[in-house]
Amino acid sequence: MATKLIPPAKATGMDSVLRIASGQFSSAGAKPDNQDFHGILVPEGADLVAKGIAICLADGISTSRLGAAAAETAVKSFLTDYYCTSPAWSARTSGERVIAATNSWMQAHNRRRLGPSLSDGEREQGMICTFSALVLKGCCAHVFHVGDCRIARLVGASTEELTEAHRVELGGGESYLGRALGVNRHVEIDYRRVAIEPGDLFVLTSDGVHEFIGDAEIAAIVARAHTLDEAAKALCRAARANGSEDNLTAQLVQVESLPLCGVDDLVAGEGALPAAPILAEGEAFDGYRIMEVLHAGSRSHVYMAQDDATGEVVAIKALSTELAQDPGALGALLLEDWVMRRLDHPVLLKAGLPDRSRTFAYSVSEYVAGESLHAWRLANSPPELALLRDFVKQLASGLQALHRREMVHRDLRPQNVLVENGRALKIVDFGSVQVAGLEDIAEPALAGAHAGTMQYSAPELYLGYQATPQSDLYSLGVIAYQLLTGELPYGPQVANARSRAAQRKLAYTPVTEHNPDVPDWMDAAIRKAVSIDPADRYDEISEFVFDLFKPNRELADPRPLPLFHRRSARFWQLVSAVLAAALLISLLTRPVAGQDHPSRPEPEAKP
Repeated sequence: MATKLIPPAKATGMDSVLRIASGQFSSAGAKPDNQDFHGILVPEGADLVAKGIAICLADGISTSRLGAAAAETAVKSFLTDYYCTSPAWSARTSGERVIAATNSWMQAHNRRRLGPSLSDGEREQGMICTFSALVLKGCCAHVFHVGDCRIARLVGASTEELTEAHRVELGGGESYLGRALGVNRHVEIDYRRVAIEPGDLFVLTSDGVHEFIGDAEIAAIVARAHTLDEAAKALCRAARANGSEDNLTAQLVQVESLPLCGVDDLVAGEGALPAAPILAEGEAFDGYRIMEVLHAGSRSHVYMAQDDATGEVVAIKALSTELAQDPGALGALLLEDWVMRRLDHPVLLKAGLPDRSRTFAYSVSEYVAGESLHAWRLANSPPELALLRDFVKQLASGLQALHRREMVHRDLRPQNVLVENGRALKIVDFGSVQVAGLEDIAEPALAGAHAGTMQYSAPELYLGYQATPQSDLYSLGVIAYQLLTGELPYGPQVANARSRAAQRKLAYTPVTEHNPDVPDWMDAAIRKAVSIDPADRYDEISEFVFDLFKPNRELADPRPLPLFHRRSARFWQLVSAVLAAALLISLLTRPVAGQDHPSRPEPEAKP
């Protein structure tokens, strides 16, 4: 890794790759032992894009013999565990969860070693340290901070402080550490996110350095140095010369180049791109040529377009004029692009070519020639049971791929499923996807996602509960029910049942009432999939699919409903036949007009 100090004016700029130069130095200073620990990890390939570069610094408290071990544990744990977190998590979620887990482990270790009830003095004998980390990802810097180390950014001759020391002043120059890892079960972590540019220089220092050097001196020392390693060493020496008696550590990181800022940066809230304008056929747009307007609705416009560079045909989705200024709608649109680029499954809509710089906010996906499942259902009679099973199996496989990535679709409905060649299905529209760790991004789209789609949403969502894979299972079950019957399992009342009491009153109508060709055992599987209580549904979507192909005797009702209550077509045919027979018998035995009734006695003759 290069360590040469690069003037901002000569930074290489946007180069599609995040590159840095770094320099580090650490010493015990005036103390016999160095309880500071620092590290940096620059991954390659996918991790560099998905997770970025991590730099961190920890300072063990001097009152503990385990301070050095605590600092080393904190740094190594972060540099290892951060890159093991899900790619679907944001940098903030990944960083905060890893730090929280490290804190919990340290605190548990201290309780086991020193006992559950610790005085302040005893607590300080355990594994305790301060911790600060800087993650450079995309076009942003993510700052995590607990304690009194410092992360700053040099801006010309001045210093922009990005962290604040967690020290409680007692007066008379005395203070104590207010936050540290390993002290309590839960740790409060300061987080900050800032946009970065090529040439930006970040300085991480332990308190033994920055408390003895002013910002102007720091800037001057760095400006005189020829390399970042030399600058880090000079900072520590200057602090020692200024009277520091603590451990000394300095890390310098300079941004050499950045990737093109794409959806990753926009979806996390830093994007300032305007919504795409209304486009027309033949119009040139951001490197594409609009071929056809596929959809123009109140929420979005979808276009078929051709990539000027590759000739590939893609679909471009942009916000409608009504929602162009809605931050929640913009977040949902950008989230869609973000999610698609992290999925690779034949039933899930794929993103277009690798992301590139754009001047407007929109999403790009593969173009799928087909109709919605909603339109297909209206144009076709109920599918044969074999085709219905195949449809459900395809959709289930796509949902499972989402769930394995800790994502929940939340808006599965016939309008969001495309049918190709009458058989192949494709799930689209990921603007309402709930991603573990990104609830802050997905949540604004939640209210809008249910507009017009409430009949497919799981009942627990109306009680304020978070969506789970069982929520997607419910939507899948409703789709299966509707394909077979053209109706909804509970009618249109689910969206109006906003309490547990109201939901308990909802009554499931058997599939067989509408479609007598469906066997009871298939109806039982669908009934379980759309249970009002998610705890009563299948644990796994695969179990639902299995039970649609093979009868599950455990679901069979030992006391089948009487024929009258099932109200099947066969029942009404039988009733009609009986009534017709009774009517016919009545007509055959009815006396002819003018003929005496055979049982009527003859009147007696009168004299």
